[in-house]
Amino acid sequence: MCHYCGCREIPLIKEFIAEHEAVTNAAGDALRALDSGDPARARDLVTEMTAVLLAHWKGEEDGLFTVMERDPEYAPYIAALVEEHRELAAFLSGADLADPADTAALRRAVQELHHHIAKEEDGLFPASLTALTGDDWDLSIQAWRTAHLDGNLRPAG
Repeated sequence: MCHYCGCREIPLIKEFIAEHEAVTNAAGDALRALDSGDPARARDLVTEMTAVLLAHWKGEEDGLFTVMERDPEYAPYIAALVEEHRELAAFLSGADLADPADTAALRRAVQELHHHIAKEEDGLFPASLTALTGDDWDLSIQAWRTAHLDGNLRPAG
């Protein structure tokens, strides 16, 4: 992830990155649980990961993605990110970690998730610094807060 543009200092971007870290930590722990023969623990971690992702995706898609996709330069990039959200959500909702095929698919999905996160943190988030207006940031922050009202995560302050 980049450290050169300063986007990590924007409170909303900090929240998105913290969610990325929570998800990748849970994913790594789930894979380690599978490796140690604890599929129940892995399932709990995947459930935790999914809950964070669903709120995270809603916040991104209803806020930052919505305002950035208005620009034709970013629209195809964002459409691809949204499609990746949908694909992972569909997989996670039906994954059976007792099935070796789904276990292997989870490993691939975690790798793909790392690539997805890099596209956001190294591409979209830095671009948002110059693409968004004050009103766009306000809409994006409000969308994130609304997505997190269910209490899963504490909204930024």
